[in-house]
Amino acid sequence: MRSTAPRAATPRRYLMCPPAHFRVTYSINPWMDPGKPVDIPLALAQWEDLRDRYLTLGHTVEELEPRRELPDMVFAANGATVVDGRVLGARFAHPERAEEAALHAAWFRSQGYADVLEPEHINEGEGDFAVTASWLLAGRGFRSSPLSHPEAQEFFGRPVIGLDLVDPRYYHLDTALCVLDDTTDGEIMYYPGAFSAGSREVLRRLFPDALVASEEDAAALGLNAVSDGRHVLLPQAAIGLFDPLRARGYEPIGMDLGELLKGGGSVKCCTQELRG
Repeated sequence: MRSTAPRAATPRRYLMCPPAHFRVTYSINPWMDPGKPVDIPLALAQWEDLRDRYLTLGHTVEELEPRRELPDMVFAANGATVVDGRVLGARFAHPERAEEAALHAAWFRSQGYADVLEPEHINEGEGDFAVTASWLLAGRGFRSSPLSHPEAQEFFGRPVIGLDLVDPRYYHLDTALCVLDDTTDGEIMYYPGAFSAGSREVLRRLFPDALVASEEDAAALGLNAVSDGRHVLLPQAAIGLFDPLRARGYEPIGMDLGELLKGGGSVKCCTQELRG
């Protein structure tokens, strides 16, 4: 029987980028509508609330300097994947975001990271790579190339489990799946409707006790969440996930990032984890 006792949080280190220049002037995912104006002061206040909540929970937050010409830099999770201090950089699918990759790589080098790989194949960082204790779960179908999966496996020396995304609303893996406990290989939550039939079966086999999200909670981007092993920060509108998380010993914390949702992102999209 699954334990419902409170879980232990692990101190984390995150990289974030303030939305000082966030706006929606183009559309590269179904959430983006250039006809809907962005309230930048509100977006910044919501982002600061998320950052401050991480600090209150005992985590460390590093900040990447935003660039006016790159409004999507606030979605820092897409800039790289870091495992055991090794950095697999990003290569973006759309030209509107392409220059972000070099800025992320330069930041890591400036911080003393010695092992930074600029990838040959398209991947959008933690948008499509999710880290468990032993594996990398890897999304494909809308942004990241399937060829990025063997590239990541060779670089990190971890098995990569490829998962096919089929619903354009869930264009990145981190919009459809969240790792709740990265000290094991068995604690995730996900929305089955985002995946192909074969990938759903893979998830059922690997994670038979996963928390399965409803369509309503997925549509609120409730799976675009961050867990430190105890606290799960997620969009406050995903109300159907709160009680199931508590039943598993987690402490859900609802966040309002409604302005950033206009760009197709929420808690996880704004948060890159610096592992090791």
